[in-house]
Amino acid sequence: MARALLTGRSIRSARLSGHEDGRLLLVPLDHSVSDGPIATAAGFDDLIRDIVAGGADGVVVHKGRARLLAPHLFVSCSLVVHLSASTSLGPDSNAKVLVGDVEEAVRLGADAVSVHVNIGSDTEPEQLAALGTVAAACERWSMPLLAMVYPRGPRLTGPASPEQVAHVVNVAADLGADLVKTVFVGPPDRMADVVAASPVPILVAGGPGGEQSLTDFARTALATGCQGLAVGRRVFSSPAPGQLVRDIADIVHGPTPVPVSLPSRDMAGVM
Repeated sequence: MARALLTGRSIRSARLSGHEDGRLLLVPLDHSVSDGPIATAAGFDDLIRDIVAGGADGVVVHKGRARLLAPHLFVSCSLVVHLSASTSLGPDSNAKVLVGDVEEAVRLGADAVSVHVNIGSDTEPEQLAALGTVAAACERWSMPLLAMVYPRGPRLTGPASPEQVAHVVNVAADLGADLVKTVFVGPPDRMADVVAASPVPILVAGGPGGEQSLTDFARTALATGCQGLAVGRRVFSSPAPGQLVRDIADIVHGPTPVPVSLPSRDMAGVM
């Protein structure tokens, strides 16, 4: 059997997972830009130590934070550098702009970069252009690209629909993303439709919480065919983040869940 051609992108992608199952547990910690500090300066290193010890596959931080962290923390955990930003104090928190580039992430030793795009926002055209620019740079530098895409904006009211989520993940894939992080939409069979319509793997955000435990949510997400989870707020706000990460990692990299059965309808029902 011919051996697969190794490229920088494929090597980084393999490091990003660290497992042969292809599933991923990422912990985004970029909230200190959007919302404010999530830990003390000294406590940030401790938080990442707990996350790494718990078995997370990677953490997502901005470039400046990456420079401040101890390099040994990323021996067994991947570094994803986030290139987008906005703050809750600005005139439009949905207006994401690029604050870094792929070359900087390469110099920092990143295994992937991520870009946030809000489809439906007033600045959607600029955000789409930014995603395309980063995707082109990722091709030049052989860097995996995670697109965090959500249907969000002044004309989108109420919870996201399966049709909207299927649309935004395909936008991300068509513009060059290797992985997509987005919101979970229920019921589970409709999320399974979204996954079936996506040409690239989907990671679901952990969400704000609620009655369902994060471990139960992880089982449900994986059963719909999602490739894994990207959970930040529910991890760093936990009194025991390391244990919570360990519990989720055991599910993400455990036995494959029984898949959700798809109803008999074509993809036009999703789109």
